[in-house]
Amino acid sequence: MSNSMAQAPTLVNFKRVLAGNPLIPLLALLMGLIGLLELMQPGIVNPLWLGNTVRFAIPLAMLAACQTLTMLTGGIDLSAGTVATISAFVTATLTPQIGVPAAITVALLCAVLVGLLSGFGIAVCRVHPLIMTLGTGLIGVGCLLVYQRYVISSGTLIPVFLAWLGTGRTWGVPNALALFVPFAALLIWGQRRTGFGRLLYAVGANEEAARLSGVRVWQVHLALYALSAFIAGLTGLLYLGVVKTASLSLALPLDLPSVAAAVVGGTSIFGGRGGYGGTIVGALILAVLATMLTMLQMPEGARRIIFGLIILLVTAIYVRATDRG
Repeated sequence: MSNSMAQAPTLVNFKRVLAGNPLIPLLALLMGLIGLLELMQPGIVNPLWLGNTVRFAIPLAMLAACQTLTMLTGGIDLSAGTVATISAFVTATLTPQIGVPAAITVALLCAVLVGLLSGFGIAVCRVHPLIMTLGTGLIGVGCLLVYQRYVISSGTLIPVFLAWLGTGRTWGVPNALALFVPFAALLIWGQRRTGFGRLLYAVGANEEAARLSGVRVWQVHLALYALSAFIAGLTGLLYLGVVKTASLSLALPLDLPSVAAAVVGGTSIFGGRGGYGGTIVGALILAVLATMLTMLQMPEGARRIIFGLIILLVTAIYVRATDRG
């Protein structure tokens, strides 16, 4: 009896730590993985490796921002990878014809249009976010295939500043941080300190209560998915500079890892809990894990299986630890 009574407060304290300070176990896990990587191949953890890891983790972390924001309301954005691909492909193909500023403007407008379509379906037509964003993603892929037929002869051109931003370094530090640091700071501040950010948590915690309190939930969803698509569009531009190749599947492989990064980072798929700080650490964890899988010569199929298992495992742990289901 005494042992059971002693374990109960311990379990309660663990739940409180998990719910209130998700960054502590996440950072410990990240450090543990880096230490394990160094044991597997001594000397691999050096400034060059750190720079490369951060450079490849940034596009994933930015795309995972789409998942974090939508998950706060109990939704998800399965069109994010498609939107990023559209933005990158449109920029690369229009740059030779109309110039860089106009091409980027058109690309981001296309991204926002996809987001508005998703938001309209979710907010007004009451379609589940998973179904709606999956559908708009497929529509986007179809439109991209049609668009490719009309620009296939015009060639592609990667804007120089995107290549500088995606692959360049200044004093050994990835140039991509010049975009990512302000982006992350604005997002972390906005989700906690702005009215819109607080509305996302309120809608995710209890949508009906938020509606009865006077919140126009449909407007929140419409703005949210437009914002998510805009972020995905920016991610596509950055990823175009990283990869330096325009393709019809450019950012699609980041879809599942972006969901995994948000879930690993402590964002609840049930809504109302989480934050972008944890998502950033989650993206770094997956980047380190990808390095380990590469060292073990894991094929792409095995990586996708592992990312899927990560999502299932972390979700199961979260449900058990917080008694939410």
